[in-house]
Amino acid sequence: MIPFFNIYTENAPYAKKFTQELQLFMQSGQYILGDAVKTFEAQYAAFCGTDFCIGTSNGLDALRLIFEGYKELGLINEGDEVLVPAHTYIATILAVVHTGLRPVFVEPDATGFGMSLVEAKKRTTSKTKACLVVHLYGELVTIEGFKAFAKQSNILLIEDAAQAHGAVSQNGQKAGAIGDAAAFSFYPAKNIGALGDAGAVTTDDIELAKIISSLRNYGSSEKYVNEYIGFNMRMAALQARFLSIKLSDYPSAIKLRQQIALRYISEIKNPKIVLPTHPEDNSHVFHLFVVQVQKRNHFMDFMKKHGIQCLIHYPIPPHKQQALKAYGGLSLPITESYHDSVVSIPLYPYLSEADQRHIINVLNSY
Repeated sequence: MIPFFNIYTENAPYAKKFTQELQLFMQSGQYILGDAVKTFEAQYAAFCGTDFCIGTSNGLDALRLIFEGYKELGLINEGDEVLVPAHTYIATILAVVHTGLRPVFVEPDATGFGMSLVEAKKRTTSKTKACLVVHLYGELVTIEGFKAFAKQSNILLIEDAAQAHGAVSQNGQKAGAIGDAAAFSFYPAKNIGALGDAGAVTTDDIELAKIISSLRNYGSSEKYVNEYIGFNMRMAALQARFLSIKLSDYPSAIKLRQQIALRYISEIKNPKIVLPTHPEDNSHVFHLFVVQVQKRNHFMDFMKKHGIQCLIHYPIPPHKQQALKAYGGLSLPITESYHDSVVSIPLYPYLSEADQRHIINVLNSY
């Protein structure tokens, strides 16, 4: 069976360095935040091209801290509206709801998975204070259009870049440096994954960075002195050490993902399978390679029979989840059609040439 993802194989090349860092970590006496986190924050800010990076406990907390930070700055208030993509993982919506804001669901483009700019403009009201774009599956949304829209509408542009580490726009800006602030996840299965959970916020806004740094640490920037009603959303030092190691190799991993994706797109020839596009630039880092099929259960069974594990990202749209039942009556046909048809097939840097060939042959024979 070709696995969809193998966490051991992903991390095995780093085993020796991880072991060395574990020893240094134990000797340091700094287990939460500390110098290792500061080092990674500086490295990741430089990688993204931002002035600041604030390490957090996970991606959801990173996104929530952005909204909490803007509330402290007075730029967002409880009950304000935030434009969100209807087609996304539920964590995007949870961050908005947790901070007392109202998500306004926006359909994706009919020709792509990202939020429709046309629909976003239609859903904007006087209560809209932010637009939260998601670079879903590793592909940047149409950035220049959203930046102009946010500026014209005088609203914040926030990136959920949990799946898009290193994606680069046509004008050379990376995910995380495009909007006013961005949230990243380093969940183990992400393109840059920790050996536990971790996340980060990137921004050029010094005041937002200061507030988020405090909010993540019980609302304190000085021990036992609390300026805000904060949270415990701090990055673990051990994860920061591991992430620093993996970050140095990540550019080569992006190239391998893009090469495999290009091979899939070039060699899979089956009218029953709708393939993603492969941009000529580096705006897609292929965290996931997502195809669309009409008879998904039959397709999944076929792939399993031929020794290929596939997953669905995501089977139930957020507005149809029990947790968000208040939004269950919304009419979002494009979103629902995507959630009924999408399938993710294996794609990762260590996928062998033989396995790539087998996947292509099986898909062509479907």
